[in-house]
Amino acid sequence: MDFTVAQIAKMIDHSILRPEFTAEDVRAGCAIAAKYEVAAVCVRPCDVSLAVQLLRNSSVEVGTVVGFPHGDTHTVIKVAETELAIAQGATEIDMVINVGWLRSGHIDAVEREIVAVIAAAAGAPVKVILENAYLTNEQKLAACWAAERAGAAFVKSSTGFAPTGATIDDLALMRSAVSAKVRVKASGGVRSLDQLVAMAAVGVTRFGSSATEEILEDLARRTRIELAHLEAA
Repeated sequence: MDFTVAQIAKMIDHSILRPEFTAEDVRAGCAIAAKYEVAAVCVRPCDVSLAVQLLRNSSVEVGTVVGFPHGDTHTVIKVAETELAIAQGATEIDMVINVGWLRSGHIDAVEREIVAVIAAAAGAPVKVILENAYLTNEQKLAACWAAERAGAAFVKSSTGFAPTGATIDDLALMRSAVSAKVRVKASGGVRSLDQLVAMAAVGVTRFGSSATEEILEDLARRTRIELAHLEAA
């Protein structure tokens, strides 16, 4: 394995987004994020203040979601959500596009909304969630191009709440659609180390996952086995 645990950890946004999660679940998730020093947590909007408090002495960024999970709230609401999240200390924003607009061919409206959220984020990186499960390849490409024109930091595959999540084919398509200025985030069903490494091979540099601990402990175990084999050779 060419990656270290620390390197993989800094590619993960630990996801704490399930609707049934309690405050204790959020605390436990933030503890995992701090233990492994992941790139960020991605929490529900109602949990931003708590996550900021819990992670204030760590290197972990606090991200949250906007227009989640369906993307069909009014642009004014998405902007207000973003402004509130930033005011509460969030440092990354994952926004869901209006999927219906995209499927209707209203690309300009999709792009204008992304621009508005980016402006409200006040310099914090914005990850634009396409929700690929509902899109044709042509629509995925159009969304990626609109996100880049708007100034997004990332394009992201999925919310994790659609019928399907991240796939290698979709991620490779997204990577091919945007320039090196825009990064690709995989989310939705990223639950194993092998899956993550395969996605990294097509150019993904950030992963949303709730299986953070399992992935990183698997890598640590494999690293120990490799070292033992080297020492025995």
